[in-house]
Amino acid sequence: MATVLIVEDNPANMTLAVFLLESAGHRVITATDAEAGLALARSANPDLILMDIQLPGMDGLTATSQLKADEATREIPVIALTALAMKGDEERIRAAGCDGYIGKPMRYKEFLSTVAMHLEAA
Repeated sequence: MATVLIVEDNPANMTLAVFLLESAGHRVITATDAEAGLALARSANPDLILMDIQLPGMDGLTATSQLKADEATREIPVIALTALAMKGDEERIRAAGCDGYIGKPMRYKEFLSTVAMHLEAA
């Protein structure tokens, strides 16, 4: 299946996402901050990136903007993982370069169908 990079600082959310993706047959690599996520994206060239928005240090939108500005990583689909659900948040997420988003708390069917949709499109 696909290689998916998860950039998430919350251990419970990370455990759930890894479990769901591995159960679906995907290979998962993980990072707990944006800087490590950027390095892994460049070195591992994953098929898909799941990016938490509220990370310590550099936030996920800034990291996504950097990924999309880099010729080596710009084609990798990035899905935002976010608890942000206020009016205007989706527009900010899309403007940063995210190809989609999954709301938190994660609902496993929505999570897996969104991942599958973006992997098929890529």
